[in-house]
Amino acid sequence: MPIIELKDVSKLYGFGDATTLALDEVSLSIDEGEFVAIMGPSGCGKSTLMNVIGLLDRPTHGQFSLNGKRVSRLRPNQAAKIRLNTVGFIFQSFNLLPKLTALENVALPLVYKNLSVTKRLKMASNMLERVGMQPREYYLPSQLSGGQIQSVAIARALVNNPKLIIADEPTGNLDSAGSLLVMELLSEIHKMGNTILFVTHNPELTRYATRVVYMHDGMIVQDEQTAIGQVAKTARHIMQRPQTTEENDLAGVSALMKALPAKDGKAPVTKKSRRRSKPAAKKKAARS
Repeated sequence: MPIIELKDVSKLYGFGDATTLALDEVSLSIDEGEFVAIMGPSGCGKSTLMNVIGLLDRPTHGQFSLNGKRVSRLRPNQAAKIRLNTVGFIFQSFNLLPKLTALENVALPLVYKNLSVTKRLKMASNMLERVGMQPREYYLPSQLSGGQIQSVAIARALVNNPKLIIADEPTGNLDSAGSLLVMELLSEIHKMGNTILFVTHNPELTRYATRVVYMHDGMIVQDEQTAIGQVAKTARHIMQRPQTTEENDLAGVSALMKALPAKDGKAPVTKKSRRRSKPAAKKKAARS
């Protein structure tokens, strides 16, 4: 049974001539226990799709079922309750409160469950132990590295024991070591049975996924099954595609201008030809 099922879901922002179509009749089904990477260029609708699936936003059109329940038209308080008990979020910018310790940050989602302070802190400490951060549970975010901060954010996302983890560019602000730490943590969480959706621009991270969904202009243009440990086939082509830089563009324009003939049919004057013309000009001046 799919944990996520979208049928012809569209999302529009704005009105009249200013209307933006963020999602264009997207249909997607994700089974429990999948590890799905969402890829595509900036502005293609990846984050909007995550917001709809995570019940942070409502679709304008179409049907959406989460964990077998139709959730397309829920009231905000109903959506918040399901979101609290079903979905865990991991953000690119971490979103930890700077004046709270790692332990207090992880315990925050439990406030809404009417648990005692002692119970909340114990559950938070256990979750920090699970991600290898219990020795630093009394550290402030400013005292942690980027990878450690994201590990705390992962613990916070897991503390409610959600069935679905949504990670929007979870390694976007991390170096390679921090990225590896976070993806290994997500891999371990996936092995425990959680369903994970993560947005990424990095084809290398598709090694952790069982499936890769590619988006463009608000639509899903390809849906590819992949083996864990291997870069997805389409993502590999993206890696091998030559990257055009501004410097390369300028060099190409320069070379093109040198190759094009002048309007009178003569070869364009280059720096070399200018240097050669100087002595001739001096001779002419001497004769006069």
